[in-house]
Amino acid sequence: MPRKTRETRCSRRAFLAVTPLGLIAACQRRPGLTAEQIALLRREGFEPIGDDWSLGLSDRILFASTRSELTAEARGTVENLGRALHGVGINRMRVEGHTDSYGDAAYNDQLSQRRAQAVADMLVGIGLRQEDVVVQGLGSRAPLPGVRSNENRRVAIIVPNQ
Repeated sequence: MPRKTRETRCSRRAFLAVTPLGLIAACQRRPGLTAEQIALLRREGFEPIGDDWSLGLSDRILFASTRSELTAEARGTVENLGRALHGVGINRMRVEGHTDSYGDAAYNDQLSQRRAQAVADMLVGIGLRQEDVVVQGLGSRAPLPGVRSNENRRVAIIVPNQ
């Protein structure tokens, strides 16, 4: 006899039981973002990419060549965005750092990691848990198509469809 998984038991129980529709809905519930969270993501400029939401900060946060420090203006931008996300319960995200294509690939990987970490540190500073902010340096491997080189010195924030 095949082993029953939790999903099978729940589906079978929902099908066989004569219960209120709420129990059936509970068995079919999938985690995801709320309407309020999606509305905030849209207002902040996030776009759906597959199952996730992505915000490329190249129009808000750019880095000087070979630098990973945030300017005072960029710090304010990240702080405001982080507070807005945290305020609606969006607490898990991935921060991706990028570089332009100039220079050594190994150096660019490290630089992109430092850029992502600078943004992640700001997010943790406003109240997000460090383990919920994943940092990833992509170097120059994911350039934006058709933009100037300096626009690739950026960070993107990816929010999973929790």
